[in-house]
Amino acid sequence: MTRNVCVVITARPSYSRVKSALQAIQQHKDLKLQLVVAASALLDLYGNAVKVIEKEGFKVDRQVYMILEGENLVTSAKSTGFGLAELATVFDNLKPDMVVTIADRFETMATAVAASYMNIPLVHLQGGEVTGSIDEKVRHAITKLADIHLVCTSRARERVIRMGEKPEAVYVTGCPSIDIAHEALQTMPLVGDIFSLYGGVGPRFDLSKGYLVVMQHPVTTEYKESRLHIEETLKAVAQLNIPTLWFWPNVDAGSDGTSKGIRAFRESGQLKNVHFFKNLPPVEFLKLLKGSHAIIGNSSVAIRECSYLGVPAINIGTRQFGRERGQNVLDVGYNHQEIIKAVHRHMQNPKPATDLLYGDGQAGKRIADCLAKVPLNIEKHLTY
Repeated sequence: MTRNVCVVITARPSYSRVKSALQAIQQHKDLKLQLVVAASALLDLYGNAVKVIEKEGFKVDRQVYMILEGENLVTSAKSTGFGLAELATVFDNLKPDMVVTIADRFETMATAVAASYMNIPLVHLQGGEVTGSIDEKVRHAITKLADIHLVCTSRARERVIRMGEKPEAVYVTGCPSIDIAHEALQTMPLVGDIFSLYGGVGPRFDLSKGYLVVMQHPVTTEYKESRLHIEETLKAVAQLNIPTLWFWPNVDAGSDGTSKGIRAFRESGQLKNVHFFKNLPPVEFLKLLKGSHAIIGNSSVAIRECSYLGVPAINIGTRQFGRERGQNVLDVGYNHQEIIKAVHRHMQNPKPATDLLYGDGQAGKRIADCLAKVPLNIEKHLTY
């Protein structure tokens, strides 16, 4: 009997975290994909990921608008509440056999609570990991709501089991984002004029001699300092004076301060070496990363995909605190001099080798096979 698998994508990075699994679900004879796109993945300000999703061949069954403007703690909480109400209606209409939620963003709480209260088996991708900020609470809360756990590493599996989850319900699949990184390595390098292809704002420059990539998000538990944090990165990038491709932050509490800091620097004329983008298709983005000197910021892509790609990473601050990492990562504080030193250190050394910490490029197929066979159960009992 075919199982209806409802996957909820709420943000730009969530799509790259699940794309290969979406493809494998579509292709599996015992599964039917139901795709819901919600929250910032629908908004132009944050890259309008839904357009990329549709362009890459996926049919979107429902769209859920749930983001309140403001980018603060109150709007994050209220947006989650709106999402909970809307997703309950969506699930009632689609009647899935299971709901898949991804990682640890605040919007995923709405998905998890709605599915749980509607007695729909909940599948959680990327549980059992350790980081900082509100993500830490959200991820583990979803673990306790979820019925099936598809984790990326053996250590993550151990943590989920220590939280009282049944070992037979926790599967190590690897991270689907590594499947995209594997594809990026197997295909041709990025070709064509990236500025003409994907727009953005800022000066255009020759990338043939190398460039940096920046992706830095506000830290929810430090949101009042978000502008001060980003200003240190801006100072470092300006002083390095290396061509830089900068990607806009996520819709988290504090992103208004991050955005204001960027705009003030840009308008003062201090960023002559920086071009800004909102979004790129996942494979193209990873090709871009592969060709860079390094990535700067606090995005998990620097730790996950870049470990596989062998891209040097400068991880700033506390947002990724505790996450398993490979040899490609240098950790620094919110200090422009530390950032500059780390960039120079990376550029003076050979690029890191490929690291299989987060997977081998086959996670999507493993996830689809698991969803087709795993027992569906909503009863939970502590195992400790």
